[in-house]
Amino acid sequence: MQPIQIDPELSRIALAEAVQQHPEFAGQAVSVIARPLLRGFAWQLEWQGTPPTGQPAWEFQNAAIRAYKRLAGIT
Repeated sequence: MQPIQIDPELSRIALAEAVQQHPEFAGQAVSVIARPLLRGFAWQLEWQGTPPTGQPAWEFQNAAIRAYKRLAGIT
């Protein structure tokens, strides 16, 4: 399986969209990343420092990943 190259500009836009929904995480996430697994990828966010915990952080991460996939045309 080919590694996914993350477009830094699309990552920035996706994070900005997610921050609109969850402003408490502004400036905490660095980028969207795709870690290769045996089959497929684990989509995650790279955080500055310790990643936040809890449901709001999970929802922010999901919003950013959904936005990135939509912007990049990934299904």
